Amino acid sequence: MSAKRDYYEVLGVSKTDSADTIKSQYRKLALKFHPDRNKSPEAGEHFKEISEAYAVLADSEKRKIYDQYGHAGVDGRYSREDIFQGARTNFDDVFSNFGSGGFDSIFENLFGRTGGFGGFARQKGQDILYDTNITLDDVFHGKRIDIDIRKNIDCDACKGSGCAPGTRPETCSTCRGQGQVRMTRNMGFSTFVTVQPCSKCHGEGQTISKPCSSCKGTGKTKGTKHVSFDIPPGIDNGDYVISGEGESIPHGPNGDLIVRIRVKPHQFFKRDGADIFYDAKISIVDACIGKTIEVPTLEKNEKVKVEEGTQPNTIIKLKGKGLQNVDSRGRGDQYVRLVVDIPSKLSKHQRELLEKLKETFD
Repeated sequence: MSAKRDYYEVLGVSKTDSADTIKSQYRKLALKFHPDRNKSPEAGEHFKEISEAYAVLADSEKRKIYDQYGHAGVDGRYSREDIFQGARTNFDDVFSNFGSGGFDSIFENLFGRTGGFGGFARQKGQDILYDTNITLDDVFHGKRIDIDIRKNIDCDACKGSGCAPGTRPETCSTCRGQGQVRMTRNMGFSTFVTVQPCSKCHGEGQTISKPCSSCKGTGKTKGTKHVSFDIPPGIDNGDYVISGEGESIPHGPNGDLIVRIRVKPHQFFKRDGADIFYDAKISIVDACIGKTIEVPTLEKNEKVKVEEGTQPNTIIKLKGKGLQNVDSRGRGDQYVRLVVDIPSKLSKHQRELLEKLKETFD
């Protein structure tokens, strides 16, 4: 097993850098390696490494211990649960503009939705699947979708607190609001720390002495929630996740809303990624002598010059007339294939003209 890298080296900062500098540097690296943004196989491991480094260095007490004793000092005193939970406020601040659901959503997805940091069995609300069909025009312009979802919502009577009106949750007397109980055992020269959820408050840090009669203390009732979301231009078939908009449960994180996108076939255009393909029919005469034609694009008609002597299936590229690239700037192209329309039947006059034309090539 390879040794841990120095936390300052991991973040690319020095021991003399301020807490604000360390936070700023971590935010840059988190944007780069967050698994929702970076799909490379190594991104997840890099994100874990920089997050662990930040969890320690963002905490003044843990940073002081690390500066004095290194990894041995931190690992000997704190469990992984302690390291990350202690930095919860710092992480929430960093990820407040990420749109990723905050500390619990980010790190439960990264380290295991049911395991957490210390292996706690934490239930998560069910995901909700929503199917929708969109047109190629929607893909080009983007589209805002409004839906009503039947799911568990906050109880109106207690506003989701689970408490009877006029009362409040009380701080758990066993864990003093921490939601967990830590036990330390000294064994020789080593200190072992174990952390487990508080059995009295079930890890919530609060207890309810007078439950709400409407929701029986759960804080949730069945209802309808209105959800709005934007489908960005250039989107393709697939499943897209809206974090935290799935089913909610008492004492656990919400599930996700899975939006399943299906793009309807277009009458004239075919799509390949951000590129658009269109077949334009031209007559055999136009192919021979040339002509300027108009072809449709997703925006408007464009003039295309058919050169004299154009061969069947010639491709003309209309640069930048395709779809928006979802993962990068710019647009794809539209490719126009010139399909020479050869008549299957000729009138007597047409045949005579072609026969005379043929003589000029002999």
